[in-house]
Amino acid sequence: MASLSISFEMIVFLIAVALIFDFMNGFHDAANSIATIVSTGVLKPQYAVIWAAFFNVVAIFIFQLTVAATVGKGTIEPAVVDHYVILGALVGAIAWNIITWYYGIPSSSSHALIGGLIGAAVAKAGTGSLIASGVTKTVLFILVSPLLGFLLGSMMMVLVAWAMRRTAPRKVDRWFRRLQLLSASFYSLGHGGNDAQKTIGIIWMLLISAGTIGAKDPVPIWVIACCYVAIGLGTMFGGWRIVKTMGQKITKLKPVGGFCAETGGAITLFTATALGIPVSTTHTITGAIVGVGAANKLSAVRWGVAGGIVWAWILTIPCSAFMSAVAWWLAKQYL
Repeated sequence: MASLSISFEMIVFLIAVALIFDFMNGFHDAANSIATIVSTGVLKPQYAVIWAAFFNVVAIFIFQLTVAATVGKGTIEPAVVDHYVILGALVGAIAWNIITWYYGIPSSSSHALIGGLIGAAVAKAGTGSLIASGVTKTVLFILVSPLLGFLLGSMMMVLVAWAMRRTAPRKVDRWFRRLQLLSASFYSLGHGGNDAQKTIGIIWMLLISAGTIGAKDPVPIWVIACCYVAIGLGTMFGGWRIVKTMGQKITKLKPVGGFCAETGGAITLFTATALGIPVSTTHTITGAIVGVGAANKLSAVRWGVAGGIVWAWILTIPCSAFMSAVAWWLAKQYL
């Protein structure tokens, strides 16, 4: 990646915008981590967000930076990256997050960021600026992650129902209220591990393009720490508009269902992060919740609500790409 003339002030400004996106990612996606544990009554919202935020940050010690590498070096050609592209990508992603948060739509912050990168890069240099393998892998997992969440969530529900078939419902409920604390912590680890790395990848890309660090240098420790703390703080503030949709509107959850959905979602996130795939935590937990509901009976799922969420998934990348392209053009004209 060629070194570009970017002022120190611009670098600081873009890092701040990236951390704002990271904070909003946690804020927007807090529902993914806490909706099940809140809706089942295991934890009150104020304690649930602290629980989830803690494990978001603890993920810094668990995962390697495979997702950061995909976002930073595997989505768009490094040669096209400059401060205008990065600003456009972040503005497009933030704008889409604000719109979907306002309307209570559980869309993907991850795909908003990927869409932002795509839109800004294409606006600058055309479709040849995209790295096909990285984009294809990300787009493919729009379908794969909710399906895998659905499959694992429903399988967990069937296995637990069979294992507990002779146990009194009250005892099952008591056990799984405790176990849901464990499953929620694992899901929050997966959320922090996958999502914080997307912002790490953006800042890494910025520092390389500015010539601050070399293309083969590791990510500075301060970048990693700031991104994990930012997403944890965002989760602590919580996106309450989305919690109700995720926790109750799709299907009615009990502690055993919450445990199965979170565990199925956590397995999906751990797998994707290990493979370096920037997946959507929103898609993953939604698929798992639908799988849990469908395992009980198909009519337990409000398919109209689920269908509306799918439309948001489909629109996220093109809409954020369009907004980022506009932001890139405006930045190029006026900054």
